[in-house]
Amino acid sequence: MRDARDPLPGPPTVTAEGALPDRSYDIAIVGAGVVGCAIARRLARHPRLSVALIEAQDDVGQGTSKANTAILHTGFDAVPGTLEARLVREGHVRLAAYAAESGIPVEPVGALLVAWDEEQLAALPGLAAKATANSYGEARPLSGAELYAREPHLGPGALGALHIPGESIICPWTTTLAYATQAVRAGVALHLNAAVGQVTWDGGHHLHTSRGTLRARHLVNAAGLGADTLDRSLGHDDFTVTPRRGQLLVFDTFARPLVRHILLPVPTALGKGVLVAPTVYGKVLLGPTAEDLDDKRATGTTAEGVALLRERGRRVLPALVEEEVIAAYAGLRAATGQEDYRIAAHPERSYVTVGGIRSTGLTASLAIAEHIAGLLADSGLDLGPERDLEPVRMPNLGEAFPRPHQRPELIAADPAYGTLVCHCERVSLGEIRDALAGPIPPRGPDGLRRRTRARAGRCQGFYCGAAVRELLERQGSGERA
Repeated sequence: MRDARDPLPGPPTVTAEGALPDRSYDIAIVGAGVVGCAIARRLARHPRLSVALIEAQDDVGQGTSKANTAILHTGFDAVPGTLEARLVREGHVRLAAYAAESGIPVEPVGALLVAWDEEQLAALPGLAAKATANSYGEARPLSGAELYAREPHLGPGALGALHIPGESIICPWTTTLAYATQAVRAGVALHLNAAVGQVTWDGGHHLHTSRGTLRARHLVNAAGLGADTLDRSLGHDDFTVTPRRGQLLVFDTFARPLVRHILLPVPTALGKGVLVAPTVYGKVLLGPTAEDLDDKRATGTTAEGVALLRERGRRVLPALVEEEVIAAYAGLRAATGQEDYRIAAHPERSYVTVGGIRSTGLTASLAIAEHIAGLLADSGLDLGPERDLEPVRMPNLGEAFPRPHQRPELIAADPAYGTLVCHCERVSLGEIRDALAGPIPPRGPDGLRRRTRARAGRCQGFYCGAAVRELLERQGSGERA
């Protein structure tokens, strides 16, 4: 198994500037979020196919995928019988296995669906029945006493809970990057900074982007918040994406002992509500809000949103709001008003729409990719022979797993792994060097943070920011870190 920092047999095709290549691809995928990257990885298993992955921003996973609640869902609360329910259920199994193989941190902490009043308590048996309908049979009710034994810092007044032991936390950053890395190594061309403005059709697709025109026989629309706009440009009006903003607060590592499970409220029509969850990075998340907006770029946090989160958090885990908030961020989910994914094939145009992929898309990503490959084959695309992809081993960013600075044998072989650059998150020079030399290198501090955790800690880059930027600049000038 090749490690993510090992040299490649040939240079991967990753472009971020200049004109797009003057050639035609068999398949173009628009959107390099977790779903688009998973689809690219799946199609890379067919060596006869030429595949292009096109992204408007300067990195993979730069949109909705970077700002979710990072939960590996069982699908216990999906609407039974929907495509989403099936793909989340299948995706949970696939991603759990893939994470173990690829070094993606996962912690099976389990979830507690907490009832705070009699009405919510009465809803728990129905949620347990829904879990059973979704082929998840491990949900079980807990009394108030059992609940507080499991979560002693829980606020007063909880009456009981539904325990979902299969729910886990995962690293969403590494997941997306792992998919993209395997895809690129297997021959997929990744074109960044290529925003698609218009698509025309003359028996094949012409994608007019900010970096020129790209041609493809088949098109997969995994454009996330922009999926409805791209769909309409191809003559369809099947759904409308309403950006649903979710604001979240991140609490420092000192808060981590306060919570043992993912603490979920009883869900509403707007979503799963405000939760409290540990993260694989040793922090605690509080959120998200659910605000339907008109602006698909409104990823800023608000004073009102932060106040709402603190109010909800004070009830669920009173001691949490006394801890230090080290970050506040917001993500936009692609809400469509439908209780299912909006995935459809249009064989007459050699086109597949992958829209309305909500926060469960991280869990379902590998199953969605398999489903899309099937739709393309059913639409007349000859996928050709199939191969296994060479596994990838990603740097494990999880706090519960050994980090490079904790591995004497690694430091003895290369002292750079014992030289800390980011002291809050204990990120070494060796890790940063590896990320900068990777097949899909970061193009800014945020991309480097998602690959190493540098600048993600208590000081948010106050102390290490200058050193991190210098390393990035040296990479840009061709110097070795």
